[in-house]
Amino acid sequence: MSVQTDRTDTGTGTGTAAAPGVRKTDVSPPDGTGIRKGKGKGKGQGKDPAGRRGGASAPYVLLLPALLATVILLGWPLIKNGMLSFQNLNPRQLILHLTEWRGFDNYTDVLSSADFWKVVQRTVVFTAVNVVLTMVFGTLVGLLLARLGKRMRLVLLLGVVLAWAMPVIAATTVYQWLFAQRFGVVNWLLAKAGWSSMADYNWFGTQLSTFSVITLLIVWQSIPFVAINLYAATTTIPKELYEAASIDGAGTWKSFSSVTFPFIRPFLWATTFLEVIWIFKAFPQIFAMNKGGPDRLTETLPIYAFVEGPGNQHYGMGAAISFLTILILLALTAYYLRTVLKQEEEEL
Repeated sequence: MSVQTDRTDTGTGTGTAAAPGVRKTDVSPPDGTGIRKGKGKGKGQGKDPAGRRGGASAPYVLLLPALLATVILLGWPLIKNGMLSFQNLNPRQLILHLTEWRGFDNYTDVLSSADFWKVVQRTVVFTAVNVVLTMVFGTLVGLLLARLGKRMRLVLLLGVVLAWAMPVIAATTVYQWLFAQRFGVVNWLLAKAGWSSMADYNWFGTQLSTFSVITLLIVWQSIPFVAINLYAATTTIPKELYEAASIDGAGTWKSFSSVTFPFIRPFLWATTFLEVIWIFKAFPQIFAMNKGGPDRLTETLPIYAFVEGPGNQHYGMGAAISFLTILILLALTAYYLRTVLKQEEEEL
């Protein structure tokens, strides 16, 4: 109610008089926000369906460039690869510009090949070993970052980031030098330590030793991503929870299992899934290290697709193998999304 002190009014028809020097005006009381509501519509008041529709479509407009880039850079090559997997494309067809359709023969030949299933088994084992080692050591480094002081944490973070930032081919070349047969640092150190038989050891001469070097390289490159993610996750844990656990007499392991692990479990699950995809489709480390040798015993699915396709100039066969690899990764992605949605439903 607004007041004015220049005039007085008396009540009429009500039997009561207004306070001296106060005149009542016809205004509406303020609402819960402290803003008075008038009878008319001022500027910006009232409903604007067109404006609301424009605001609702704004996120889709902003996403449009990214969607177009995804369709052009990923969708179209995927469609072309799928079409190529149904063709018989060799140098003759390329020179004569011929298109020979084979239907599902490429897929039949691949799925009926014993070599393909050996490569699939090898890829699964290789991925599992690398993911387990990466997650174990990456988690330990991440927890170490959370426990270190400011200066030591900065030093360790610097080393981790530098390892992560090194280009893949450059890192692979360094590992080739380290494990070289005649002038490698590793063989020299082992010989100096008393293993004279390792002076000229060929690390790339057997399947197990070659995979050992590749695994060491991939785990070394993967640990920084896991460690930084988990360290970031530990920074979100309230310190009061650790204080309460300490008051209850919980030791280091009990504090980890009851406080730390429940907080970092979603990060562990998401990071594990990303590592599975990244290692499953690893190509440059294996190919640059030894090109799938010796005797094609270290070929994984991406290497196998390249060797059977562009390597042997059977492009349709290589496209079929790569498309099957994509289907396997899509199945893993679907399983992950299904698990995440199930966890969200249980939390609700």
